[in-house]
Amino acid sequence: MIMIDGENLTIEQVHKVARGYEKVGISDLSYEKMSRSREIVEMLLSQEKPIYGVNTGFGALASVQISKEKLKELQKNIILSHSAGIGEYLREDIVRAMMLIRANALAKGYSGIRPVIVEKLIELLNRKITPAVPEKGSVGASGDLAPLSHIAMALIGHGKVFFDNELVDIVSTEYIPVELEEKEGLSLINGTQFMAAHLALLVRDIEKFIQLATLTAAASVDVLLGTPSAFDERIQMCRPHPGQIKIAQLLRENLDGSELRESHRSCKKVQDPYTLRTIPQVYGAIYDTVSWIREVVTREINSSTDNPLVFDDEIISGGNFHGEPIALCADYLAIALTSMGNMIERRIDRLVNPKINEGLPAFLAAGEEGLNSGYMLWQYTAAALCNENKILSYPASADSIPTSAYQEDHVSMGANAVKKLYKVFENMLSLLAIETMLSKVALEFRRPLKSSKDIENFLSKFDITPSSDKFFGSDFQYVRSIIVEEVSK
Repeated sequence: MIMIDGENLTIEQVHKVARGYEKVGISDLSYEKMSRSREIVEMLLSQEKPIYGVNTGFGALASVQISKEKLKELQKNIILSHSAGIGEYLREDIVRAMMLIRANALAKGYSGIRPVIVEKLIELLNRKITPAVPEKGSVGASGDLAPLSHIAMALIGHGKVFFDNELVDIVSTEYIPVELEEKEGLSLINGTQFMAAHLALLVRDIEKFIQLATLTAAASVDVLLGTPSAFDERIQMCRPHPGQIKIAQLLRENLDGSELRESHRSCKKVQDPYTLRTIPQVYGAIYDTVSWIREVVTREINSSTDNPLVFDDEIISGGNFHGEPIALCADYLAIALTSMGNMIERRIDRLVNPKINEGLPAFLAAGEEGLNSGYMLWQYTAAALCNENKILSYPASADSIPTSAYQEDHVSMGANAVKKLYKVFENMLSLLAIETMLSKVALEFRRPLKSSKDIENFLSKFDITPSSDKFFGSDFQYVRSIIVEEVSK
């Protein structure tokens, strides 16, 4: 069981709960902090002072004070009125990640809610009841209001949920709703969890993806008769970026012991093209980007991101709900992956292009030349994917449209940033599948020579051989499914 305390949640734990359905509990310290925070809210309420979101309206209506007898109604109304999301429903793992991260933020003890609110979030997680959350509607400031409201709706017994692989009304389950008290509705929806959940799951997947992509790149280097000399450790230490050093080390290990390498040691070529020679520099920069983003996301999933926050003697309004840190990370990562995809596409072309593929058959076609186009069109597909990534890599965070009658006059658009990042990553999985498929076929054309042990073991997962009369799309789907499985383990 994963015990949340608002301080120590990890990206790997998010993965285990979101995808592995690991059980969740609450630490004793968090119970103490939440109870103390709630006492302060109730003490200040008894003084009848205006407190934003507790006894006032929301956003541009912050100056409107609400009567004491309607404060509970106020908290219910904010949930129902803010559930304005539209579009397709989010994947279950993303919603579960949102719920876990929101529970952890509340467990930190600065939100002024009763512990039962966190208990109810965890109850939904542990019972595998997942609120149906539309993907569109958040501008990534004042929190991810719309998507979090759809989760909060389930807590109070409204809306649809996924349960036992079916979309049902939550009232048809055995879940017993909770009645919200002062501040609790606002605390449930004021946060960055839509953005943080997307990025937490993606960071972990991309880390695994980079390892596979490096191994496939090594395979391409080998079948294209490249040299690993550019990966020499001495070169990397002259420009000691950690990612560059790491990727070069992986490439050296991946290529160690290759018969293909030994077969062309006496060739007169002094250096390879950039897409073979500068893999450490390009992939290394992406590795460093992901490492930095992991730090940002880890901080974010252990932060109080609602407003106002409760301290020992007062409740203070601030702006921790603003999604700029996540928005910039997501946009940066989309650009980084797009650049990586551009390099993969150029190697794909090298594998099929008879002008530069080092004596491999034109377009890796088997049989009579010209009778079959082989894998020619897979470079077209890769080009289309790269073009789409370039469009998607335009930063969402470069835009801002004011909301709530100019009260919320700068927003991060981080929700759109993480959504399009997911699309970029889906394209990257396909690009890697294409390169892997072509590297495997090219290696078969190099027989009887063998590549390194690492490359042979990896490519042996894919039962593909050169053919003159087959539908190559099934090979692609087969390879992609294995890559997706490897990344999501």
